[in-house]
Amino acid sequence: MSLKITSDCINCDICEPECPNEAISYDNKVQKTYVINPDLCTECIGFYDEPTCDKVCPIDCIIKDTDLNETPQQLEEKYKKIWNK
Repeated sequence: MSLKITSDCINCDICEPECPNEAISYDNKVQKTYVINPDLCTECIGFYDEPTCDKVCPIDCIIKDTDLNETPQQLEEKYKKIWNK
């Protein structure tokens, strides 16, 4: 499963630099908050034991996106594709 940032986001800027896949960006047009690109989110598989964005979020607004069911194996394959491994 990819992760997503809820509307509770306070735009603290902590999560964006933590993402090794650069999947987090600021959406200035629609939501005016941070968003996670599901095509790039691997829940940090290939880098860390757990998603770092979720770990550093001070208000716990980063959750699993239940609309995007992905197994750990699928997330690992996505990591390999992104990084040409």
